Amino acid sequence: MKTNESAENYLETILILSHKNPVVRSVDIATELGFKKSSVSVAMKNLREAGHITVTREGFIYLTESGREIAEMIYERHQLISEWLIRLGVDETIATEDACRMEHVISKESFEAIKKHIGVS
Repeated sequence: MKTNESAENYLETILILSHKNPVVRSVDIATELGFKKSSVSVAMKNLREAGHITVTREGFIYLTESGREIAEMIYERHQLISEWLIRLGVDETIATEDACRMEHVISKESFEAIKKHIGVS
């Protein structure tokens, strides 16, 4: 399940958008992230080739099992780390930005230790 930060961000965005919208399209991802549609198209091609998404003829994007697993892992890390930093007194904007960077580099062991320490299973 080796992916880079960019791929993880795209997968997380697809997951978040799928909770808000009935379908997710490249244009939705581009709008959400503030990226050019052409950049998103290249990324979707790479994610499709890696087996993390499927794209219908209509352009609807769906996470595969592996894509969903990665997206949910990154989203959980983002949510927990940002909430934890806010509880520690960090400004919400800074906490969210820091969590966005930390979610990609923290090891599974360290993340599990943080969860255990703050009482989250």
